[in-house]
Amino acid sequence: MQAMFARLLIACLFCVLTPWITSAGPPFRTDDPEPVEYKHWEVYLASQGSFDHDERSLTAPHVEINYGVFPNIQLHLLAPLEYVKAEGQPSQYGYGDTELGVKFRFIQETDWCPQVGTFPILILPTGNEEKGLGSGETQVFLPLWLQKSWGPLKTYGGGGYWINPGTGNRNYWFLGWEVQYDLSEYLTLGGELFHQTPSEVDGEGSTGFNVGAIINFTELHHLLLSAGENFSGSDDKFYYVGYQLTF
Repeated sequence: MQAMFARLLIACLFCVLTPWITSAGPPFRTDDPEPVEYKHWEVYLASQGSFDHDERSLTAPHVEINYGVFPNIQLHLLAPLEYVKAEGQPSQYGYGDTELGVKFRFIQETDWCPQVGTFPILILPTGNEEKGLGSGETQVFLPLWLQKSWGPLKTYGGGGYWINPGTGNRNYWFLGWEVQYDLSEYLTLGGELFHQTPSEVDGEGSTGFNVGAIINFTELHHLLLSAGENFSGSDDKFYYVGYQLTF
């Protein structure tokens, strides 16, 4: 009975999200516990950004590399070129903060049990803080992620705690859940809901959504797209577009 209720709940969530889908695709803001397979690679050339009435910020582009260094363990690197334009200020362009991480899956998925893992992220302050290209501080994200699949339907989510030092900043939580469905071997659609607590002393939390799709041209080449916005808190709108090579 509990398993049937869980499946019904997931299906209902997907039905709610599906009408919003225009273009989309991982990576969403919500992550999963599934690492890259042992001795395999994922390489992304992508751009992601956010926009509101005060500022535009985006990567143009960034390179992300993931490698399955051991079974159930993935190494992660993200190196961005950043573009920032604040209201009334000149635009800035240059190298941003570098992201490093290790994804570790410690519980395997079974018929009744989700797979579970963690993906600690370390963000190094390599960008120029004075130009708005970096935070000027080392940040750390400590999450827990879960995932369960039923044939073409997959759902994952969880959340974690951001350590966010700096003047006027505060540590905060991020929570999210994503549902996706393989329409065919060439196309996957999905959507997520997420919530973030305030990251600044006088700031406010935000809740938003993303919708997306993965287009698989071949087993090696993929197009990733997503778009979304906050519907409470800040009025940010955001996007992701990228090419993924897997081998």
